[in-house]
Amino acid sequence: MNYETILFDAADHVATITINRPDRLNAFNQRMCEEFQDAWERIREDDAIHSVVLRAVGDRAFCTGVDVTNGIKKPPNFWAWDDPGVRLGPKANRVWKPVVCAVNGMCAGGAFYWLNESDIIICNQSATFFDPHVTYGMTSALEPIGLARRIPLGEVLRWALVGLDERMSAERALQIGLVSEITSDERLWERAAVLAAIIAAKPTVATQGTTKAIWESLDMTRSGAQQIGLMYTQLANPVGQPQVDRRTFVRPEWKLR
Repeated sequence: MNYETILFDAADHVATITINRPDRLNAFNQRMCEEFQDAWERIREDDAIHSVVLRAVGDRAFCTGVDVTNGIKKPPNFWAWDDPGVRLGPKANRVWKPVVCAVNGMCAGGAFYWLNESDIIICNQSATFFDPHVTYGMTSALEPIGLARRIPLGEVLRWALVGLDERMSAERALQIGLVSEITSDERLWERAAVLAAIIAAKPTVATQGTTKAIWESLDMTRSGAQQIGLMYTQLANPVGQPQVDRRTFVRPEWKLR
């Protein structure tokens, strides 16, 4: 596929997807959904890719949700409608390679299809997070349902119900665990690349297995998840076949966060 709404690059075991509709505040349309689905398939099937950076062009917005003027095609039959998130998000596309999401500027509504399925989220100082649905008389459901797996329920409800009357700051997003780090505007892409490279340098069978086990546990009871977790450790770490020889392994210089 020749991409029109995103940029795609892969180097040194890291794939970088850049949302590229700054003239529309990076809002997604049907074409972008199709391009993301294609990009996730490439990432899933390419064993040379170990991690992913997701970012957006421009300084005003990471994404403001669906493009209301040129958005998602809906078939006449209501029961044939699809959630656009099944094309946009990595986990919906069975991608278990860790995704580092770098949020710049406004991040609104449908943009949370990406945040809700990313593994690490960082943002710049000017990032703001909000949900306009209820302000326009629309039920907000899919995005907050996914978000409720990441942050406290009260924060999800406030984010979804207050609408355009309030925006969550980068500092508040850090306090509640939506993001794990705030950078300066100019260092955002660099920092996301560093984190993705750190992950990509590790054995990909271990990072993918860890990601898959944790995400799939969210749909289970604690005891059920523990049993499945045990299976993953045995599946990805066969006895006698270690991925790393600890006798020759050079420990990295760790940093305090």
